[in-house]
Amino acid sequence: MDRVPILRLGDCLLVTVQVDMHDELAMTLQDDLTNKIVATKARGVLIDISALEMVDSFIGRMLGNIAAMSRILDAQTVVVGMQPAVAITLVELGLSLPGIRTALNVDAGLALLRKVLDRSGEGSYVD
Repeated sequence: MDRVPILRLGDCLLVTVQVDMHDELAMTLQDDLTNKIVATKARGVLIDISALEMVDSFIGRMLGNIAAMSRILDAQTVVVGMQPAVAITLVELGLSLPGIRTALNVDAGLALLRKVLDRSGEGSYVD
């Protein structure tokens, strides 16, 4: 798989990671996602990692980088579906993932994203 699918849901983007991430795929996702945020003027990003069974420090940092870049582009990030082993690994690696909100599943993640976006108003993105 060369790319991770990025789907548009209104003013949000849904990223579903269905394969184990390797470094090159993570870098491609970062580039594709930032370009898609700009192209669609998305205000929210929902990343479903329920299929990820393991992560390393590079993938963990890439998730943090994606959230930081999204914030710079005026989009909020929520990660959903984290497996317990992934959460344990991230903590053991000392990765706190600042700026990333989490939820148990896609439904809860979308609700959280809606709440955050409603609280932040109409956003500050200017054409």
